[in-house]
Amino acid sequence: MPVGRGGRTNRTEVVERRCIATKDTLSTTDLIRFVLGPDDMVTPDISGRLPGRGMWVTSNRRDLTKAIDQGLFSKAARQKVNIPDNLVDMTENLITKRAIDLLSMARKSGHAICGFEKTKSAMISDRWYILIQAQDGSAPQKQKIRPSAVANSYISWLTAQELGLAFGRENVIHAAVSKGGLSARILIEANRLAGFREKSDTNPSKIAGSKPAAKG
Repeated sequence: MPVGRGGRTNRTEVVERRCIATKDTLSTTDLIRFVLGPDDMVTPDISGRLPGRGMWVTSNRRDLTKAIDQGLFSKAARQKVNIPDNLVDMTENLITKRAIDLLSMARKSGHAICGFEKTKSAMISDRWYILIQAQDGSAPQKQKIRPSAVANSYISWLTAQELGLAFGRENVIHAAVSKGGLSARILIEANRLAGFREKSDTNPSKIAGSKPAAKG
């Protein structure tokens, strides 16, 4: 356990909430918060800052669809609610945008890099430990870079076009994020997004105006 000044211990508080779909109690990092917006519309609160009583759902497509289909938002809110027709895709889009924005901030602060050679060299260093590779990149080329041994530090469900948005390029296949800075927040959002994409049979790129990524 980390020790702070004066011998005091620093504890990382784990906040837990109950999923309205599964009834499981999980860390809020594994859940998505929803609130009632104008006209009692169910609204995703990805940042967890919107006012109102929160309704929590495990961050995956299956459980969110269940909550919608079985009227669980109305039960949790104890009133009739309105649900957007595209709530599942809307939620995925917002998580994706937040992950891209965090990566962009990390790049601007010098904590994220991209490119095959830079990323390959970075993953040898102890300073860099999150490896991100585009879902639609070339599999043989991606295998040439060894991920960090740190558990859950490999991200593979963003597209090349989405990574490009974070790095100011058209497409990015390989990227790395260093320890500290925004790395913890990037992993949280990336892992939330995984629940919407890992077992999807459709094109996961939902960003408006996206294009097919170049291979390689």
